[in-house]
Amino acid sequence: MTVNSNLFNGNRVKLTAVREEDAEVMIYWMEDAEYLRNVDTEYAYPKTKEQLVTDEKISANEVYFRIRTISDDTLIGFVSIHSMEWNNRTGILAVGIGDSKFRNKGYGTESIKLILQYAFNELNLDRIGLEVIEYNKGGIKAYQKVGFQPEGRKRSMVYRDGKRYDVIMMGILRDEWENLNDL
Repeated sequence: MTVNSNLFNGNRVKLTAVREEDAEVMIYWMEDAEYLRNVDTEYAYPKTKEQLVTDEKISANEVYFRIRTISDDTLIGFVSIHSMEWNNRTGILAVGIGDSKFRNKGYGTESIKLILQYAFNELNLDRIGLEVIEYNKGGIKAYQKVGFQPEGRKRSMVYRDGKRYDVIMMGILRDEWENLNDL
């Protein structure tokens, strides 16, 4: 894959700014236990529209996009690089496909490719890390597909339904990403 000259558009998805009407769609994601349990290690708890709007405050150490389909502009998720340390040129990836109809169909992978291109080419970062709960097989597969490497485990970090799960730490370096994309 060569680098896309459009920073925000892929083949099937685009990265956009937050829109006022997004909270109306996202409120339904807050009722989806699978989404809530894959996107965060904290306990699953639905948020109100007001809480969603409050959570959208962006800092200088974060870039945050909504994921929409190119075909009909449907909001399907979010992707961000947060906790950026500019002096170290690092950041942490977070992504979630909120609409279950779009999960496990490559939309998350394409979104991750777009945000990595943005992080490495526009923000000039050198390393992107992430953490994923071991039962999130779809997420792990998507991360590996774009070049993330396992870097370690936080053992027994998450407790769900009477069982303990590890959190897997993964990362990708700029030169690894460039090699994968023939740059």
